[in-house]
Amino acid sequence: MHVESSPSPGLSPGELFADAYLSDPEKAEVRFDFTITDAFQPGKDRPRLTARNLFKKQPVRGAVDDAVLCWYETRSGAADPETGLREDAFRFGVAAHTLRPITAWVQLPEELTEHPASLAAFIDHRLMVRLGTAENRALTRDIVDHQDVATLPYSGSYAAGLLAAFDEIEQTGGTGHAIMVNPRDYYEELVGSGSLLADLAREQVMICRHRQVAPGRAVVGDFAMAARLLDAEASVIRIAEPPAGTFDRPGTAVCAQIHERVAVQQPTHFFHIAPA
Repeated sequence: MHVESSPSPGLSPGELFADAYLSDPEKAEVRFDFTITDAFQPGKDRPRLTARNLFKKQPVRGAVDDAVLCWYETRSGAADPETGLREDAFRFGVAAHTLRPITAWVQLPEELTEHPASLAAFIDHRLMVRLGTAENRALTRDIVDHQDVATLPYSGSYAAGLLAAFDEIEQTGGTGHAIMVNPRDYYEELVGSGSLLADLAREQVMICRHRQVAPGRAVVGDFAMAARLLDAEASVIRIAEPPAGTFDRPGTAVCAQIHERVAVQQPTHFFHIAPA
């Protein structure tokens, strides 16, 4: 077993796992006291934001099943009649959040098990990418499935729906500084659509494109201020038995796991746009 105290400048997660596998092929396990998706930056060579890049992180050390208490505020009705400000009528409260595991699996090609460098590259380029996909899905659902995050229907263009969400966020005192969009909409609705991308870039709006947002929809929000990424700062890569149905044939499976959750503190500062 290997334990890393911080992202290693010398060895990648895959290289550390390959070393552990050579020592014990049946029970290989590497534990890290940092979140490996934080160390894995697919956008380094190909500029691309992941969901975790949009949030400010709140480290949660200790037992991952302990509840974390966070404040929140949400809508209670119409704007204050005296000031006209929506947020003056918001209600405050607290909510307990429990971190949950985010997991990804790969099955090792038998030929790689005797070639440490190739095994390390496989873990770094396939297991880590799949873990990033699982993380994108989980963090996006934390926003979209939140009971107080409103869906904002649009009947005109996709771009008009996005801009309406930015306006709604500012009308409640926030700043929509980032969006999550499906790659199809990014290339069909945003790229080449007049000055929109240049306008968003001028306002320093971060654009995260991934498949966990359905085509025709988007998540627009004040990600940095209205939510926190609760992060256990702990990870593991290990040989394990996958859930039934994960793979269509027997083989050696490797699991990567982290523990995170998004605490939505100001759901009023997020909108899920969707066709009317």
